[in-house]
Amino acid sequence: MRIVPAILTNNASELKAMINACENVFDRAQIDIVDGIYADNKTVEPSSLGYIETNLMLDFQLMVKEPINWVEQCVRVGAERIIGHIEAMGDQFAFVEKVTEEGRGVGFGLDLKTPVANIHPKLLTSLNAVLLMSVKAGFGGQEFDERVFSKIADLINIKNESGADFSIIVDGGINPGNIKALNQAGVDEVAVGRSLITGNIEKNLQQFNDQLIA
Repeated sequence: MRIVPAILTNNASELKAMINACENVFDRAQIDIVDGIYADNKTVEPSSLGYIETNLMLDFQLMVKEPINWVEQCVRVGAERIIGHIEAMGDQFAFVEKVTEEGRGVGFGLDLKTPVANIHPKLLTSLNAVLLMSVKAGFGGQEFDERVFSKIADLINIKNESGADFSIIVDGGINPGNIKALNQAGVDEVAVGRSLITGNIEKNLQQFNDQLIA
């Protein structure tokens, strides 16, 4: 299982500091973008990364109205993978086509209450990732909701039946106490926010890894 730091902030200076802190520990980071419309919260925009040099592979999780309109901004600042939430997405096919044309990995994000069945079945084999929120999307510091496990099982079944090869990502409220259960459920990646990247990152990461092998 890959553990990915998730950065959610409305402060460009903090964004830079968090990216710098993650560079020597991780090879990938997830930047969470919220536009104030999708959720009652607003973060930095992708353009805030325009002046930040990093060797991290960057994922962008777009919790925004019409994520397709944000794709080019993400590409300009070096996105490797772009994940758009389907709740405010007018055309799933157009989003996948746009991101793919830009040569980036493409994923769908699903809020806690959004069923897996809302993903158009014809797109399943075109996705690189499906991200399941285990809290309400748009805010950090929330408690993990175990309802996500049934959605993980749904995605596992879909992959087995369709031959799709997307990564299953879970994001929200993840801690050393629940990471092992997520790994056993078949999750490929977890996105972890401030509990991972605040303080001693190496020590925090070790606590997660210790539970994975316990």
